[in-house]
Amino acid sequence: MTPNAYTQIFSSLFPFWDKLPAHEQELLYKSTLPVNYKKGQIIHDGTECTGMILVQKGCLRAYMLSDEGKEVTLYRLRDGNICMLSASCVLQSITFDVFIEAEEASEALLINGKVFADMAERNAPMKIYALETAVGRFSNVMWIMQQILFMSLDKRLALYLLEESAVNNSDTIKATHEQIARHLGSAREVISRMLKYFTAEGIIQSARGEIKILDKSRLELLSK
Repeated sequence: MTPNAYTQIFSSLFPFWDKLPAHEQELLYKSTLPVNYKKGQIIHDGTECTGMILVQKGCLRAYMLSDEGKEVTLYRLRDGNICMLSASCVLQSITFDVFIEAEEASEALLINGKVFADMAERNAPMKIYALETAVGRFSNVMWIMQQILFMSLDKRLALYLLEESAVNNSDTIKATHEQIARHLGSAREVISRMLKYFTAEGIIQSARGEIKILDKSRLELLSK
């Protein structure tokens, strides 16, 4: 990518960009690499500072993994989203392991975390941006924790189906029972039973690898 291409992208995403001197702007884009991720590829496993990930195309999934191997999806990153939790060297107060995988083939820009961290120490607007971005993601994490602790599984499943429908602007959700179980931190067998109940009630139609919402109003009632 050319310097002008980086400048166009960074100026639209980073509110601090215009406040950086020219040599700092140059350092940042020279410390950025275009990357391609294959579907299912583990991008970050919490053991090192991978760097800041800026998604250009595709979808990445951030999740936590229990000692028993159970996954809980924290949030997804889509076009134009930035992940700070993969850059522990920028936010050293992060003390829990976050895993990130490519949920589909994706293109991104990977910003060197050490370079960004050093620059943030010299530029207060960069540090404020990093903290505000991380706080926004922690709000997502707290919402997920609230669901797990205080919501029944049928309510969480209904919310998941409604959210996926809204994001994809379609009443058909492309997902296997296993993928939904991983997202909700449940077992595939439990999700299958719940989807079977939704199907029997005429709320959804379930086929291999996809679910079609038939009665959105009933699903909305279940989610409340």
